[in-house]
Amino acid sequence: MKKKDRPVNNRSLPGNESLLRQLWRDPMGRAGMIGVGVVILLAVFAPWIARYDVAKMNARAKLTGPCAQFWFGTDHFGRDVFSRIVYGARVSLEVGIVAVGIAAGFGYLLGMIAGFFEGRVETVIMMIMDIIFAFPSILLALFIVSALGPSIINTMIAIGIVNIPVFTRTVRASVKTVKSTDYIANARSIGLKKMSILFKHVTPNVLAPFTVQATLALSGAILTEASMSFLGLGIQPPNPSWGSMLSDARKYMERAPWLVLFPALFIIMTILSFNILGDALRDVLDPKLKL
Repeated sequence: MKKKDRPVNNRSLPGNESLLRQLWRDPMGRAGMIGVGVVILLAVFAPWIARYDVAKMNARAKLTGPCAQFWFGTDHFGRDVFSRIVYGARVSLEVGIVAVGIAAGFGYLLGMIAGFFEGRVETVIMMIMDIIFAFPSILLALFIVSALGPSIINTMIAIGIVNIPVFTRTVRASVKTVKSTDYIANARSIGLKKMSILFKHVTPNVLAPFTVQATLALSGAILTEASMSFLGLGIQPPNPSWGSMLSDARKYMERAPWLVLFPALFIIMTILSFNILGDALRDVLDPKLKL
């Protein structure tokens, strides 16, 4: 095998710079990292950042506007909105990470099998994925939670299941692209076994689009959780959720607009940050997209 035909197995870390440094040099990547970093800090240090107990009611302070004592005001039960938003970040990230982990794990395995081995196995796998894709994701997630019962665990499972087809298709397409390259044909011609080709030459070149998809899927999972909680089939009380906060605030939008404003802003900021970070990550991991 000539030197120029050797596979490039380090696409996930292009160039000599570290991935984080390349992302930080990109303005969009820097903005995405800062936004995601803020949400992560809120989630990790929630017990120290939150000023009050999220479930503590205070009848004297209900519907108090933003002030020095209550930075984001209080809700109709007198609960501190800022503290509930901080703990809501923890819930959103927890649901998003676990749900995407479920979807990524099954999707990666199914996509590798379908793309590499093809034949009837691929047909059956992709047929199942097409059936799942036929249902709107939010409706399918609501159906699964309705069948299993509303809880944080079932919400994670439901969101994970509806995202499996996205990862399966992404990995399958990447595997097929890698399989058509010259170095895979050369590896086969010298007698390398299928499993050796799969793990040594195919897998490293699939990690880049897979990582990007995982980043983008986090924003979708967080939005789905907020939508389900808004409809009452997601995170259940007393756990705070940005979606359930918006749902509770509908009756008080005119009297207390801050009840809608702050949860909505954090949902928008979080989803936008993950999307921007995903786009920047895609540009770094696949420089050809810049051409």
